[in-house]
Amino acid sequence: MSLSRTARRISLPALLAVLLTAALLAIAPGRATPAEASAGAAAARGGHPAKPVIVFEHGAWADASSWSSVVSQLQFLGFTVYAPPNPLRGLPQDSAYLHQFLTQNAALQGQPIVVVGHSYGGAVITNAAVGVPGVRALVYVDAFIPDQGDTIGHLAEAQPGSCLGNPAAAFNAVPYPGAPSGDVDLYIKPDLVPGCFATGLPTSQAAVIAATQRPLTASAFTEPSGPPAWKTIPSWAVIGTADQVIPPAELTFMARRAGAHITDINAGHLSLISAASVVTRVILKAVQATG
Repeated sequence: MSLSRTARRISLPALLAVLLTAALLAIAPGRATPAEASAGAAAARGGHPAKPVIVFEHGAWADASSWSSVVSQLQFLGFTVYAPPNPLRGLPQDSAYLHQFLTQNAALQGQPIVVVGHSYGGAVITNAAVGVPGVRALVYVDAFIPDQGDTIGHLAEAQPGSCLGNPAAAFNAVPYPGAPSGDVDLYIKPDLVPGCFATGLPTSQAAVIAATQRPLTASAFTEPSGPPAWKTIPSWAVIGTADQVIPPAELTFMARRAGAHITDINAGHLSLISAASVVTRVILKAVQATG
């Protein structure tokens, strides 16, 4: 059969999606296996036997737009994607909010789901995914992966080296209406964002992140995590080896403890922005492995 006749049988969107999958796998660190390429191509064609919905949870000092590059890549491949807001009001509240989204959203009922969390969002998905039967995989991106009883404050300080390790020097504290006694919103001091939170990004982009950051409550650092979803749900972890917010040694410890499939990447804390194609590739691995 001639190439021209074959091409006419393949729709242009499907062909472009397959080519994008190949490109994503090619530019990511490491060599893609044939199985990985097949998973991406099958997902692009809509032929994956259990093609999941992807739900993203952003972290502190960010919003859902931090996932924009990964979301656009997955949407191009034909995935249904949601990135609901993280209220950033505390671990119990934020986990309950996402749990309700996963269990009460009619669009998700009966669908397989992959849940992806960045930074503090990793602690949220660890709690929120418990008891959600549709969740097939958890993907952690430069993220906290707590066990029961852990606090993110303790995990952040377990290894030396966090650029946010001195709260008085790192944050501006602002009272907020209705706060429990003594609680405040914490904003990263703008001059710390480029060389700490947003390392590896252009200075102009880091300045926008500093100006648009959403705060996390101080109480979130001391609230104990509940039973972890990773004990019953397979997990994957992207670890930025140049992360200055959560020390890479601690990221690795948490990922190994959870039995996660680990991908190391030479990136800072915002690898979901600076290395979006790597994050996309890891999500495709989770899709293939749990489909």
